[in-house]
Amino acid sequence: MRIRPVWAVPRSRPAHVRRRGPRRGPALALTALLLAPVPACRRPITPPGAPTPWPAAQAESWRWQWQLTTPVDVTVDADVFLLDPVTTTSAETAALREQGRRLVCHVRVGTYAADDPDATRFPAAVRGTAAAGRPASRFLDVRNWDALAPVLADRFRLCRGKGFGAVAFADADGYRHRSGFPLDFDDQLLFNRRLAGLARKIGLSPGLVDDVAQVAALAPDFDFAVNQECVRRRECAKLLPFVDAGKPVFHVEYTGDPADFCVTSVGYGFASIRKDRQLDAGREPCVLP
Repeated sequence: MRIRPVWAVPRSRPAHVRRRGPRRGPALALTALLLAPVPACRRPITPPGAPTPWPAAQAESWRWQWQLTTPVDVTVDADVFLLDPVTTTSAETAALREQGRRLVCHVRVGTYAADDPDATRFPAAVRGTAAAGRPASRFLDVRNWDALAPVLADRFRLCRGKGFGAVAFADADGYRHRSGFPLDFDDQLLFNRRLAGLARKIGLSPGLVDDVAQVAALAPDFDFAVNQECVRRRECAKLLPFVDAGKPVFHVEYTGDPADFCVTSVGYGFASIRKDRQLDAGREPCVLP
């Protein structure tokens, strides 16, 4: 029986996303293959150039890791690795693929940093204000698709070339911040949908990072979600469109005892971990009795 937090709105759940027992803790080479995490046997999951599939039957059983520091710890017992495509080496991605891991590249799509290798490719007209808490990063004018698409396409190609089969879009909610542009809900919605289509064209499975306010509208366009602190923010219920569609939700909390927040997040059907905010190799996965 699915465990529910007291503040969640009760709702019926499809049979394929109900929990029925204890949860188990459980540079370019364009021909790279990802391998599927199947017990006792690792086999190719997708042909070259095809996005990573996420079988609905496994949506609640993925073990995942999010590391943006280097070097990447390739020994972590996880099925899915969310990594930085620039600093992660081809040797590291190759080692993970040899173990049958699924690789997701973390790409900031609504901001750029001054030290990004491609920072000078963004025209002055699309450079906005600094992101809060990240003075070296600035928002981008997501209304100007023609200026942004070539740069972002090359970022996606770098992911594909290093052997990633999926991409997670970070900073895909500039309309909710003081970006320096009059962005609105519809501007962001169109941009995010275009990004999902561009990723698929390049051979990557698209995933949405946060942007919880638009999940109901965007869930059909994306294959998975990555969420930060929905338990602390009390907004996990907004991610249910992904779960109801049999799509994985990779969730992280940075504070609190996993013994407490896992009851909520696993009850929703998320793959949950606790990490430090610097997103190093350390992790505490949710393992409920």
